Amino acid sequence: MSSPTSLKGSCTCKALQYTLSLPSLDEARTTLCHCSSCRRAFGTNYGLTAKVPLDSFSYKVTNGDTPETLKKYKQKNGVTREFCDNCGVFICEYGVLPLRHVGSLDEPEKIPPKGEFFCKERASWMPEISGVFHKREIKE
Repeated sequence: MSSPTSLKGSCTCKALQYTLSLPSLDEARTTLCHCSSCRRAFGTNYGLTAKVPLDSFSYKVTNGDTPETLKKYKQKNGVTREFCDNCGVFICEYGVLPLRHVGSLDEPEKIPPKGEFFCKERASWMPEISGVFHKREIKE
């Protein structure tokens, strides 16, 4: 098991900066999701997120309680996505579980994927990641 660590991240314009503090890198359950919602939100063939405890995440705030450019969008499926109103980068999403977008981390390679969800919707030309779990749907 790895030791306590802090990972930094931000949007492209740096208006939203955050710290992810984990007791261990093993605490981040990073996965790829091939569902249509993630594909559209990420603008690519999958979403790459890390399930982390809600209290492990904090925005850097200069004025008030929340960063000035933080905006939220709630989808019909109940998922809320937080993003920068200035550059548009998604930082996190949550519904039942809080997820952080791994691509906004400064060092995303520190928390590699442990699995893939909605594999039944994976693009036919995209290879399966070896050495991780694969689920055709979220619950199976």
